[in-house]
Amino acid sequence: MNRFLASTTLVLLLACTTYAREQSRVLRAKPPAPRAQPLASREQSMLARVTVYWARGGAGSDRYTRLHKASTGMRLQSGHCAVDPRRIPYGSRIVFPDRTTLLAVDTGTAVKNRKAARLGGRNVYERSAIVVDRFFETKGQALAWARRNPAFMAVRVIPPTYRPQVATVTRVVPPVVQAPRLTSSPRIASSSKQNAPFRSISAMKMQ
Repeated sequence: MNRFLASTTLVLLLACTTYAREQSRVLRAKPPAPRAQPLASREQSMLARVTVYWARGGAGSDRYTRLHKASTGMRLQSGHCAVDPRRIPYGSRIVFPDRTTLLAVDTGTAVKNRKAARLGGRNVYERSAIVVDRFFETKGQALAWARRNPAFMAVRVIPPTYRPQVATVTRVVPPVVQAPRLTSSPRIASSSKQNAPFRSISAMKMQ
């Protein structure tokens, strides 16, 4: 009895060991799951509270803005904007609904803490929006643009590492069909052979 139990236990241990080896071999052979593309490398649509700042023409700008110095070291000019680099990487393009495109090169404390969105939002959605601070050369240009456009708008964020996928188009070439060749009708040819004796008889009568 003891020998039977020992042999049975040994067989079970061998079976468990073999099964464990097969499972580990299957797991090793299984390819890893594809990694999801990070948000920083994908095009995104966001709700933004768009504010304005300027270099000259009145109070409201700091010393670095008056010198056209951005936090990235670039010289500020029309078409630039300030963003929170934790949400939008520098070098990203911000596309407005009217297809105006800005380049993210600057940042600021009010942009990072989203003060304008938190205080000016009418609902939870607006209060959680990002802040995009658009740069203008003069105060008059900045305030005129702010009066003409809504404070909140949906923008497209295109990061600098974004590479759009180009769809491949398969061109279908239709087969070439040759036109049939025209040949003499066999019915007409047979009729000309049947009329030959009548022509010879009429010729003999004329002689």
